[in-house]
Order: sequence, then structure tokens, then C-alpha cells
Amino acid sequence: MSKEITIIGAGIIGLSLAVALGQRGFCVRVLDRTGVAAGATRGLAGAYAFSDVIPLASPGLWRKIPGWLCDPLGPLSIDPRYLPRLLPWMARFVWASRPDRVARAVRAQAGLMALSRAALERQIVQVGGEGFMQRDGQIQLYAGERAFAASLPSWALREREGISFSVVRGAAEIAQIQPGLAPCFTHGVVIPDWINVSDPFLWAQHLAAQVRAQGGGIDTATVRALSLAPHKITLHCPDKTRTAGTVVVACGAWSHHLARTVGDRFPLETERGYNMTFPVRSCPLTLQVTFPDHGFVISKLGAGVRVGGAVEFAGLTRAPHFKRAEVLRQKAARFVPQLDLSGGVPWMGCRPSLPDSLPVLGASRKGGLFYAFGHGHLGLTQSAGTAEILSDLIAGQPPDIPPDVLAAFSPQRFERSWLK
Repeated sequence: MSKEITIIGAGIIGLSLAVALGQRGFCVRVLDRTGVAAGATRGLAGAYAFSDVIPLASPGLWRKIPGWLCDPLGPLSIDPRYLPRLLPWMARFVWASRPDRVARAVRAQAGLMALSRAALERQIVQVGGEGFMQRDGQIQLYAGERAFAASLPSWALREREGISFSVVRGAAEIAQIQPGLAPCFTHGVVIPDWINVSDPFLWAQHLAAQVRAQGGGIDTATVRALSLAPHKITLHCPDKTRTAGTVVVACGAWSHHLARTVGDRFPLETERGYNMTFPVRSCPLTLQVTFPDHGFVISKLGAGVRVGGAVEFAGLTRAPHFKRAEVLRQKAARFVPQLDLSGGVPWMGCRPSLPDSLPVLGASRKGGLFYAFGHGHLGLTQSAGTAEILSDLIAGQPPDIPPDVLAAFSPQRFERSWLK
């Protein structure tokens, strides 16, 4: 295996992998079309959601989708003009929602989450990153007994996977954990060991500085296509042609376009997510607050807060619909009325999503080419674990994860059938 590695993508996945490879003595070059953390990483909510082992493709989600779609500004939106292109992905999503498929996906996610949690702690030590971490916990809120009861199967599943949480009941008990909430919330579930990063963009910049300190390089370049030859991969860019012995495609929602240039096809879609970031908070958040029935979260971010969430299917090129970010702000103001939500800056980013809710991690059948993309909402969460898996594979070593779990993320899993 060549000691010179080119990673396409300077988001949280590509940067974490570049750090891990640099520590193994590889010579790493990172290429990105817009620069360090300029894409989805920049606007992340900042959560290490290790408890989120249940895939989006699950039977319980279907009960919520009709109501969401009936609300034009609800937590899920599909652009009618994009629907014909989305239908094949949706068919795979339905197939992946079968109970047997969900059980396999949960086991795979739980295995990757366990590795990623341990890998994050190792990464923090290696790069001196503890100052970026907020170890405050998280609370998920439910308005009414019916909403809470509907969530219980998911919490039972998490409990079987060894995830620690506690239930609080009543507005008074909830207020002891997070003051300033609207009284409509009757139940909460607290995850005490939940971790947030104080600012995803600054954390990514810190990792980029580590890459450079290890002797690696980070360049702005648009890779339009790849071509393969024995022991060499050519990267075709508008400014010049580059070559590498080993390439990792980790450019998020754009990854499948590059993979297609070498004949590898993946059913990747983009979930466009929105947020607003506010510079000052008058009601201090004590932990991350999540509203699962409304599809958004409120996170501490430096001296301010970030309100983010929602899923919009409209492709990679359509202009942002920032009214969706404003709706998130309105909901946050209603649910946490003491928050100062003035002066917000809206943002939209593209989450790379595969229909079975699992990322692609591993080697192409083409020599020297590896893939690390498709993490959906969990890119930050699974970044350190992904970096360890890919760096092991590139170094020719078995990753510290059961082989059957690793197989669930195989780039070849979509080859066997259009529904698999």
C-alpha cells in the first residue's frame, strides 16, 4: 500500500481520517472543493449522538411521515419537482424499514457507536481537544403521555444496547434539569454522558491544524472525476491533473458522483438540513435540548445557541428555502420562551444519506480506492470511529470491530440487488 494518501473531502470525516493516517506515518494530502469544513461540517449541531443507534429507516418513522408531509413547513419536506428522482431511493428506504433489516442495522450502528465513543476519547487526547468538549448531557422532551408512550419502544431498544438514560416526569422535575421551558412538556429522557463540541467549525479547524503539524497538506481543489491504472489513480481537476497511489473519497453528499466515474454506484441522497445560530442566550442552556416529535435540537455554541434540524429532499443544486430555518426559530421561541433568539444567522447544509441509514466504509473493488461517506446525521458522531476503521484498512490491519458488523458498511452491499 502506498504511503502517500489523497483524501477527497475536508469535512469532519476527511480531517479525522487525515489525522489518524498521519499518526501512522502516512503522507496525507486533503483536497476539498470549498475548503476546510466549508460544507455540512460548518453547520453541525455539534452533538456526539452515540445513543442514536436506531436507523431512520425504521417502522416507527412511517407513523409520523404523513403528518409531517401535510405540514409544508414541518420537519420533513419533499420538493415535488425532485420526487421522480427520489422515488428509487424511497423504495430502498421502505425495504430497509423491514424489522429484520432494522435489527441488523441497529446492531451495526451500535457496534460503530461503541468504537466511535472510544475512538473519540483517543482522538481528544491525541490532538489536545478536551477544551472543545461540552460533557453536559442531553434531554429529549415529549408533550403528553401519548407522545412519550410512542417513544418507549425506541428507549427499550437503546436500553438493550447498554445505553444509559433516565426518565423525568412533570414540568417541575424537567425544570430542575433545564429551566425556561414551556410547560407543555410533561416527560423528558436524560442521557447523562452525551457530549457536544463547543463549535464544530473550530473543532474542524483544530483537526486541520493537526494534519498540517503532522506534515500533511490541505488544498482547495475540485476533483471532477477519477480514473484508474495499475498502482495509480488519476484525479481530474479543472486546474491540473493529480495522481495518487491511494485515494479515499470522503466528500459527503457529492461522493457518489465521483464513485460513478470509476463504475461504482451508490444510492446516495442528500438530506438538506437547516439551522439558525444566535450570538447571545439570555436563558442559559444546561445541556442539549432535543424535540424529537418536531425534528430539531437546540445546542450550546460558544456564547450562543444553534437551533437546527428538519429534513428536506430537494437535491444538491436548488437554492436554500430559508423559511424552514425561520420556522425552527419560531418553534424554539415557543418551546423555550426565555431564550433570546434575535440576530440569528440562517444556514443550510447537505447531509449524505443512504437508504439503510448506514455509511459506506471500506475498499472499492478497484485497487487503491476507499470510501468513507453516507453518515447522514451522524458524521461528527462517527468521525473518529470511521477514521480508525479506514486507517486500519489502508494499513492492512483488521479494524477493532466485529467482521460481521464491518460487513454491514461494505461498499459492495448495494451490488447484490437494487433493494439491498
